[in-house]
Amino acid sequence: MATRLVAAGHDVTTWNRSPGRTVSGAASATSPRAAAEGAEVVITMLSGPPAVEEVVLMAGLESTTVLVEMSTIGPDAVTELAGKVAGRLVAAPVGGSVGQARAGKLVVFAGGDLAGVDTVLGVFGTVVPFPDARSAAAAKLVVNTALVGGLALLGELRELAARLDVSADALLAAGPMGQFVTRATGADAHFTTALATKDLTLLGDRAGPLTITALARLATIPPDAELGVLADPRGRP
Repeated sequence: MATRLVAAGHDVTTWNRSPGRTVSGAASATSPRAAAEGAEVVITMLSGPPAVEEVVLMAGLESTTVLVEMSTIGPDAVTELAGKVAGRLVAAPVGGSVGQARAGKLVVFAGGDLAGVDTVLGVFGTVVPFPDARSAAAAKLVVNTALVGGLALLGELRELAARLDVSADALLAAGPMGQFVTRATGADAHFTTALATKDLTLLGDRAGPLTITALARLATIPPDAELGVLADPRGRP
């Protein structure tokens, strides 16, 4: 994503929690504060609410800086974060994976006052506006829950098809489950079961029966496994 900003002509400074990771054409900072210094727009993309809050507070953003929070942290964390920054906050979590990010074909769920940042977000893909940051963050949770639930259902359907001696994927790929068959076998997806568990846990008591079942299934899979294994009946307990 930073590479796309550079290619679009923006002056970009990056800081990464993993030392040594740099972006060609972008300056590298030694701290969040150094990365944010003098910036009109600061973008955060981190693993979860604790990491986002820690880094944003370390950055010490000015009141004139717009924070564009692109992590998946849920509506409650976004609302809490908005109360801790001096300037404007826009929530803009994305749908898609590495391949879509490279191609600029992500879906950006953007909520809040987008003045001055809409063109920046457009570099990443299609911008879907929401009335506020909280609703944009919530929308991303709904989308990710649909993905996890769909893959879990695909695993059950594959298991059922095996019991009935039916070739599952050829059948399911032609119907409404086709997108999940593609996702389960895709080579360009990078979404671990640990991240999926984090996202579903953010729902709290809003989670429904299917989500609770999916969480139980995720608990049986190694946290660094790609989410597609959720649809593999051979790994079902």
